Amino acid sequence: MKKKLIILLFLLTFPSVLYVILSVGKTNFIHLQYFGEKELAANGKDTVYHSVAPFKFINQDGIYVTDKNYEGKIYVADYFFSTCKSICPKMANELQRVQEKFQYTKGLVQILSHTVNPENDSVPVLKSYSEMVHADTKMWNFVTGDKKELYDMARYSYLVNAMQGDGGKDDFIHSELFVLVDKEKHIRGIYDGTNIKEVNNLLDDIKVLMAEYIIKENKNKKHEQE
Repeated sequence: MKKKLIILLFLLTFPSVLYVILSVGKTNFIHLQYFGEKELAANGKDTVYHSVAPFKFINQDGIYVTDKNYEGKIYVADYFFSTCKSICPKMANELQRVQEKFQYTKGLVQILSHTVNPENDSVPVLKSYSEMVHADTKMWNFVTGDKKELYDMARYSYLVNAMQGDGGKDDFIHSELFVLVDKEKHIRGIYDGTNIKEVNNLLDDIKVLMAEYIIKENKNKKHEQE
């Protein structure tokens, strides 16, 4: 029994361990790309990457959620609406997989779902929806707010919709995309949330991103000790 437990633990941890082994060598074999525009910093050396803008919305519990709540967190952002009968149920099922896979991180990995229909998706509606999809709201927030602010975040921060719009009555975003955001608010991956294979890639990329931070922290500790 003890031998079987050891084998099981090895199989569960092997992918992450392998990544760390490969990455601490002279060559980094795996590194997630950055999405969005980038520019050279004023010092002429560093690169400034696209980042998610500050935000303030209200969640399913009537509590304000801001970008400050996600400092030091890795999170997956998406856009949905509660009455959607086409792609949103599929997306919710896939986000349940993200929730189940990373619940053990105790808040390091989060999910942030924005409504595209704030006129209908009030706080009570979001609460009912979160219960319907079995969301752990310590990890998974559903937010509403001003439509223009929600849509501007979708277009200019999360890059999920290239079409221009004014956030007005006739403006509507219906996106299947999941966006992976790192601790520094940079976009590190964009995936089709209705595609199981792409969501599998998301799950793997979250592990890669977690490993990147572990490696970075170990390097910093090593430099401090030298």
